[in-house]
Amino acid sequence: MDNRERILPVRMHPAFRGGKLTPWGGERLRTVYGKNIAEIPTGESLEISCIPGLESRDDAGRTLTELIARYGEKYAGKYAGKPFPLLLKLIDAKQPLSVQVHPDNAYARREENGKLGKTEAWLILDAPEGAELVYGIVPGTDLDMLRSACEAGKAVEKLLRRVKVRPGDVCYIPAGTVHAIGEGILLYEIQQSSDVTYRFYDWDRTDAQGNRRELHLKKGLDVTDLDFRLDPVRWNGEKGVTRVLDEEYFSLDLIRAEGEEKLPALTEFGFLTALDALTLAWEGGSAAMQAGESFFLPKAGPELTLKGSGRAALSMPK
Repeated sequence: MDNRERILPVRMHPAFRGGKLTPWGGERLRTVYGKNIAEIPTGESLEISCIPGLESRDDAGRTLTELIARYGEKYAGKYAGKPFPLLLKLIDAKQPLSVQVHPDNAYARREENGKLGKTEAWLILDAPEGAELVYGIVPGTDLDMLRSACEAGKAVEKLLRRVKVRPGDVCYIPAGTVHAIGEGILLYEIQQSSDVTYRFYDWDRTDAQGNRRELHLKKGLDVTDLDFRLDPVRWNGEKGVTRVLDEEYFSLDLIRAEGEEKLPALTEFGFLTALDALTLAWEGGSAAMQAGESFFLPKAGPELTLKGSGRAALSMPK
């Protein structure tokens, strides 16, 4: 690397999933966060992504994959030259998402051509009064009961464990957890870098031609954890840095700055998302962050401080 080049935080420009790929989406990624979405509905803004065909880019149009290939360990630490481990999204659910489940690494490697599994977590950014998520299966349900209900369709609804959520709630969703985002929820999602999803049920929705979306019952039942029992964790927006998750594949720090707030030291790299307008500062420089913007923080970057009054989220790999 040229010694004159500094390893500074990188503003990332997202890729989007919309239209028929996210029929449940809306337009809040544009109206709330100013995202340049190309179609309505759009459900997902892939803020920091190395998913082929859906890669985020820097101001010069270079993909994160290209940047890591150029700068190696100075960008991605121990993950340089390896499959990129994480994916960051903002999700707008105007309608409920399908009821789904994701495999773990071992199952995905075996059944999905060597892909990673998917463990993820959600931070609720906005939700209507009384908003609900599907978050596991009702206690006492066995696999035969679940299989029969899935095959019948609507019967599965009574077996879905539902929890109420409000802005500031954090939900950890390990592989095997049956889940679905509820109507009207806007959220931040950190996950393993995988696009493997098994759909159980889609609320009997049809497209304009009367077609239902594909289901994946066999694989979904193969990987379901019937014993999942976690509840959402509440973040009240207290000042400073709060580590709300420290799990197998990633950590999640939620930050409220009032004046200045130093960011934690990075593990291998970091994803920083402003939830309010803030300034990201380092010795000799700074960058304005609008609400909903995300920066990639390279391994060899400088010490960083958030300035202003507002909230941010910082995810890092393990």
